[in-house]
Amino acid sequence: MSAATTRSRTPDRLCAEAVDLARAAAEEAAAPGVVGEHTGAVSEGDRVVTHFFECKEMGYRGWRWAVTVARASRAKNVTLDEVVLLPGPDALLAPEWVPWSERLRPGDMGPGDLLPTDAEDLRLEPGYSGEDEPIPSSAVSEEMAELVEAEDAEVTAGTPSNLPVAPTRGTIAAIAEELGMRRARVLSRYGLHSAADRWEESFGSKTPMAQAAPATCVSCGFLTPIGGSLGQAFGVCANEFAPADGRVVSLSYGCGGHSEAAIMPKPPRPAPPVIDETKVDAFPLRPAADSGSVPDVSDEAAAELGHS
Repeated sequence: MSAATTRSRTPDRLCAEAVDLARAAAEEAAAPGVVGEHTGAVSEGDRVVTHFFECKEMGYRGWRWAVTVARASRAKNVTLDEVVLLPGPDALLAPEWVPWSERLRPGDMGPGDLLPTDAEDLRLEPGYSGEDEPIPSSAVSEEMAELVEAEDAEVTAGTPSNLPVAPTRGTIAAIAEELGMRRARVLSRYGLHSAADRWEESFGSKTPMAQAAPATCVSCGFLTPIGGSLGQAFGVCANEFAPADGRVVSLSYGCGGHSEAAIMPKPPRPAPPVIDETKVDAFPLRPAADSGSVPDVSDEAAAELGHS
């Protein structure tokens, strides 16, 4: 270790004692009552020392005022270098900045929002071959390349498909336009697989709803088929009472709204009870005269027999 390195790590005595000068500079830069106690000093080099003061300002927990002072060689006067507010080891910091393309989540877009698509998006591939450049009316044409790559794209006079730019006659782009192949790019295999994985996770066979379903969607009458290769594994639910109404569902998905779940034999009706305990039978307080085996006699006849 050299002597210069040793001197740089040892704080200069005069600079280390200039606490009052550093505090006055911090209080001048900050609001009144914001600068707190002196928390230490660090040597920045030969005759250069940084003093740290506690920051009491609301919202800056763990931050500290850093005041750097210096002294010229063979000079006795300490001068002020700079005053800054720096985060400490336990400072409350804002989260790391993330680009908008990584912060975007499904459902974040609203009316009027624009979502530029990267020209090298792995989810898309050219819709036709024979020409590397897309048609001029495409969003990824040379005329629109700067708008696609820019984060803050400006709004043009209309959508790219409505711009007054036509393909050059005789090119493959013009032939594709005439044949109805208006899409410059289509879903790639990666885009298909990512969409299938996303739909399978939301409405697939491993969801709790599908595990408790009486049958799968492949046998449901409310399933609407879709075209393309995705139609071999997915469809659209058209049951307004189902939890996946209007959603793309896997053919192995299922719910309680299956079209055949209600077609079941009616349960047998139980036989009527032998003793109906829900009705009240009326009983007279005295039996009828002709209901018993004892003949009806008058009171006089009963007196002769010794009855009172």
